[in-house]
Amino acid sequence: QALLAESGGGLVQPGDSLRLSCAVSGRSLSFANMGWFRQAPGKQRDLVAQISSGGLTTYADSVKGRFTISRDNAKSTVYLHMNSLKPEDTAVYYCRASWGIYVNWGQGTQVTVSS
Repeated sequence: QALLAESGGGLVQPGDSLRLSCAVSGRSLSFANMGWFRQAPGKQRDLVAQISSGGLTTYADSVKGRFTISRDNAKSTVYLHMNSLKPEDTAVYYCRASWGIYVNWGQGTQVTVSS
């Protein structure tokens, strides 16, 4: 069973940047497809960005050009670089790892964008 631990969330002002990290243990990150999701209060959990084991990336339209997902297999960590943050980016951000049919989620990290 893999364990995922997110970190890096916090309270920031509009226009600021944050970098979220997702540390993976228990399984090799190299073979995992990774994704960042977010869930705002009263809303469903939505995909923000994903990166395949081969490094291919996709983004939600709402974050294209502002967010970048990356991975460091040697450090077993996936990152979400968030720039030009907006109040509507406020949510709990979750990391998800999938190895075929095996899927694991992290516990989430809160990101609040407010002036």
